[in-house]
Amino acid sequence: MLDTNAPDQTPILYDSSNLPPSSSRRPNSKSPLRLLRTCTDQLQYISLPFSQPPTPGFAWLVATRRRDRRIALSLLQVFFLFPPSSSRCWGRERGRLAGAAADRTYGQQLIGRSEMAARRAPWLAGGLVAAVAVQLLMVAVPVRGRFVVEKSSVRVLAPEHIRGHHDAAIGNFGVPDYGGTLTGVVIYPDKKATGCDEFDTKFKAKSRRPVILLLDRGECYFALKAWNAQRAGAAAVLIADSVDEQLLTMDSPEASAGTEYVDKINIPSALVNRAFGESLKKMAQKVASAAGAGEEVIVKLDWRESMPHPDERVEYELWTNSNDECGPRCDEQMAFVRGFRGHAQLLERGGYARFTPHYITWYCPEAFRLTQQCKSQCINHGRYCAPDPEGDFGAGYEGKDVVVENLRQLCVHRVANDTGRPWAWWDYVMDYKIRCSMKEKKYTKTCAEDVVTALGLDLKKVLECMGDPEADADNAVLSKEQEDQIGSGSRGDVTILPTLVINNVQYRGKLERTAVLRAVCAGFKEGTEPRVCLSHDIETNECLHRNGGCWRDEATNVTACQDTYRGRVCECPVVNGVRYEGDGYTDCKAIGPGRCALNHGGCWSETRGQQTFSACSETALTGCRCPSGFHGDGHKCEDLDECREKLACTCPGCQCKNTWGNYECKCKGNQLYIRGEDVCIANSMSKLGWFITIAAVACVVGIGVAGYVFYKYRLRSYMDSEIMSIMSQYMPLDSQNNENQPLRQHDSEALRH
Repeated sequence: MLDTNAPDQTPILYDSSNLPPSSSRRPNSKSPLRLLRTCTDQLQYISLPFSQPPTPGFAWLVATRRRDRRIALSLLQVFFLFPPSSSRCWGRERGRLAGAAADRTYGQQLIGRSEMAARRAPWLAGGLVAAVAVQLLMVAVPVRGRFVVEKSSVRVLAPEHIRGHHDAAIGNFGVPDYGGTLTGVVIYPDKKATGCDEFDTKFKAKSRRPVILLLDRGECYFALKAWNAQRAGAAAVLIADSVDEQLLTMDSPEASAGTEYVDKINIPSALVNRAFGESLKKMAQKVASAAGAGEEVIVKLDWRESMPHPDERVEYELWTNSNDECGPRCDEQMAFVRGFRGHAQLLERGGYARFTPHYITWYCPEAFRLTQQCKSQCINHGRYCAPDPEGDFGAGYEGKDVVVENLRQLCVHRVANDTGRPWAWWDYVMDYKIRCSMKEKKYTKTCAEDVVTALGLDLKKVLECMGDPEADADNAVLSKEQEDQIGSGSRGDVTILPTLVINNVQYRGKLERTAVLRAVCAGFKEGTEPRVCLSHDIETNECLHRNGGCWRDEATNVTACQDTYRGRVCECPVVNGVRYEGDGYTDCKAIGPGRCALNHGGCWSETRGQQTFSACSETALTGCRCPSGFHGDGHKCEDLDECREKLACTCPGCQCKNTWGNYECKCKGNQLYIRGEDVCIANSMSKLGWFITIAAVACVVGIGVAGYVFYKYRLRSYMDSEIMSIMSQYMPLDSQNNENQPLRQHDSEALRH
């Protein structure tokens, strides 16, 4: 692993001991000095490490001290802005390096990264030196940048004398089994041990366990070794380092006509250190020499802790680019966005994940900001740049067009997030790819704004977020992107495109829909995964095999086995609002109200004919108690013979007969049995009692009826008096007419006289 903070570290460009025989290399293959011939006018070499001061014609490409990194940055920014005039020369040099770097590792050296940057992002301007410069611009800016090797664990299970745990560096191709494990038998081929040629036979273990093929490093690409191992029946491949050094990340080769197999690799791969690899080889060879009579070398590959899984939400980010003219890697990115969009939107809509897009930006050195090259590739007066898409400043689109569209896509995500629709970014990117392709000469502002409007996003807010690209001022959005490129915590610097970061850890493996979904699912706390992570295409339901070894109630099919992406957990469930308690492995008991509705709460119950008895009581929140007429511990109850045990029907002359859960008692003669008192009384006394009771009831009823009639009479009288009182106020009554009549007659007589 290259650690730019180490003051005395010797960076490695390419491990010459691993180069093909036809490769040209310096005689001293073990020298820490690695030379890279350039096509500059001086025709000088680039020297590493920096044990001497710089001289004319020498460029310091990788620095182990802050001062060295600044010098390298200032020198190589010139190459970034002014690519060499002879593209043919740079093409030859790049081809020579590609052939010489067959078995290189992912982060050995920034110069080693230059060829890989050209592979992953061919749009980097100006051939090899421009690609080197771009990589330096990305990584040399932070003072404490570093590359992090993502690791898995290898545990040796047998033979016993070599048991132990070891680290392994996850390869950046194939499909690492994030969150899972793989136990298999290590086989070391007696022929073609480097794995550079196709194997003649299929490898099989005598115990029928999966085969983990152990191969030597050297002579060909790491990915080719994994491909040949996969075709030979291996479930995984371990590659033993050939030198004593720190673990390094294996990368896939540059996309070309002969490397189509890279996308077909579906097995995990890992690099182990030399000492551990040698011990595995010796044991595997011993087993092979004994014709299978010896004990197999069994190891367990473990990726469970390779992906952090702290809580029920996964946070992940994709460092990408809006340019679609960067060759196979751009096609790979768009294929991933197209395939993963549905999963991403489903996860974010459900609140299971938070996704953030990112875009790498560079800057122009202060001394060159007024040049045409800087003006065509940068915005905000050289603060934010991108290489020219075609590598030709005089034709096609310019680098600043890419920067502006990257900025627009960042603001689309911000505006969509503010409106509660962060998943709209995926729709924008897909629609922009279809409607505004650079290949079709539609990579324009007008087309982009039409897509924004079509998605129902506020165009005014997007423009306000973008700011003025011509202003001589910082852009808050792009400045934040430059800061985020710097690694922090467990995450290393973002140095290439594309880079996927999940829970602050850089993803290793091919950028493919299912492979990435598995890695995202591994980031959930166990037991909180959404349904999409538990489909049969993503994981194996371990509860289907012997119930995962957990508790299960066969009668109700209630189980404590809970399937998870990482395996299974045995946890007493909650069913229809009823909670179970227990260890989940051997015992779970229902508790709380309603527990008797679920298989009688796990208590004893039995039905005979039309009668059912249960030891579960609705009034008790826990426990089992045999009902009346039975005895036992509540989980097993037996009929209690009240007659034999003299518990009932003990009155003189009584005849007792036991029944299931009860008893019958008959009195002799004309007597009646009173169960509550366990006595017999005379039948005549019983008749007298009934007569008295009926008479008493009749009296009570009579009194009640009389009271009711009296009440109704009084109510009627009261109502009549009230009505008369009201009517007297509105009309004369007969008595009033009689009193007034004499007066009327007297008045009439007076008038006549």
